[in-house]
Amino acid sequence: MNANVSIQVLPQYCKTKEEVIRIVDEVIDYIKSTGLKYYVGPSETAIEGEYEEIMEVVKECQYIAVNAGCPGVLSYVKIGFEPEGGVLTIDEKVTKHHK
Repeated sequence: MNANVSIQVLPQYCKTKEEVIRIVDEVIDYIKSTGLKYYVGPSETAIEGEYEEIMEVVKECQYIAVNAGCPGVLSYVKIGFEPEGGVLTIDEKVTKHHK
């Protein structure tokens, strides 16, 4: 594993909170379907794996939101990348806080 990403997808121009939640849930369902390790937090979702694969997921998240009925989307992405591997894993970052 040489990369991890945190992504926050913010649907724009939705009329209700329920619509925002539905669209975000579709994005999260897509992330779950990729088979990559992920962690859903209250404001963003962390994903870990190989850089190229994760970047494709990040790209696709935009299309998922728009295809779910969102006319626009803002996404905030944090990328950790070490080409030779060795980035901190999700477990290394959060496990001690969830005991």
